[in-house]
Order: sequence, then structure tokens, then C-alpha cells
Amino acid sequence: MHSCFEINDQATVVMDPHDGRSIGVKPPSLRADVVTISHDHFDHNAVRVIKGEYVVVKDVAPRTVKGVAIRGITGFHDDVNGEKRGRMNIFHLTLDGVRFCHLGDLGHMLSEAQIEELGEVDVLFLPVGGVFTIDGAQAQLLVNAIRPKVAIPMHFRVGGLSMSIQNADGFLKGLPDDRVVRVGNEVEFEAEDLPEETEYWVFSQ
Repeated sequence: MHSCFEINDQATVVMDPHDGRSIGVKPPSLRADVVTISHDHFDHNAVRVIKGEYVVVKDVAPRTVKGVAIRGITGFHDDVNGEKRGRMNIFHLTLDGVRFCHLGDLGHMLSEAQIEELGEVDVLFLPVGGVFTIDGAQAQLLVNAIRPKVAIPMHFRVGGLSMSIQNADGFLKGLPDDRVVRVGNEVEFEAEDLPEETEYWVFSQ
């Protein structure tokens, strides 16, 4: 968790790995074919903890790596064009027909042009904890603009986390109970299983 997720399909993709210990949570156990890094902050770039012969992707140039189609756009880690915390990458990945988008530590609202450039998104990973990123209310607005089939909150406060950010309540507030799904540590699905109306999948730490 935090902003680290693993997608298993024809290849295994790990996004924004952390080492656990540095942020006060359980260390992840990860093996990958492809690793995407949204930006070089310690809680997003801990490739040393990953096992396997993997390819690291740290820029937004379109490419296909081990069968995974990857492209991206550049965003900012703050709302002042990167003056506080710099630039970061937003990655769009396609595996077996499912389109994933990881917003990294996005610190600002996306423009209409950026949303159009991202294109269709089935599963959206987006920060909701505020302080260093957009907050829950802003994240809800982005979900409404991007309209994914699944929205997955990340980068929010959980037990033990040593970062002073908000929990996910501000993001989940007001959402219909039947659209919020607590999925535990992992979830299996096929493309045809994805809902027509946006669901909110909340992972446990």
C-alpha cells in the first residue's frame, strides 16, 4: 500500500515501491518484471527491495516492456508547477486489455487537456491524503472527471505510518455504501468483471 501496488498478469508490474521501514509500515514482499517510479522520493523509489530481473521505467516516453504498454504525462508534486516538490510522472499502463492509471504524488488538479491525453482509464490509483498531494475532496473531483470503472485511494494515513497526512475519510465521505468495496490485501478480477458505474476499492494496509 501507501502508493505501492502490484499488478499480476502476463507480466508483474510494481508501481512506486517503498521499503516499509522508512515510513513506519510493514515491508512489502515484491517480485517484478516491470517497475514504474513516479518520482525519486524515498517512499516511491525503493527498487532495492524488489526481487527478479525487472525493467525500471522512470520517464513518460511511450514504450512496451515485457508485453506491458506504458505511456505517461508529466505532472507536479504541488500546486505551484513543481516549485515546492518538483515534477512527477503519471503512468498509464495496459495489461491484457485493462487500462490502469497511477497518479503518483499528484499535487494539483489535472487540466482538461491532461485528462484527454490520459484517455480511457479502467482502474485509477489516486492519492487522497492531502498535505503533500491532492486531498480527498480534490480526488473525488478527479474521479468524476476521469470516470474510471474502479477508483483506488492511496497515499493516506494508516496505523503506524510516520507521515503526517490525512486518512481516507475525506475521500470516502458521501459515497454510496454499495459503491465502496473493502478488498483486503488483494483482489482478482477479469476485464469483464469490472463495473459499469465507478466502484471504490479500498485496500487494507
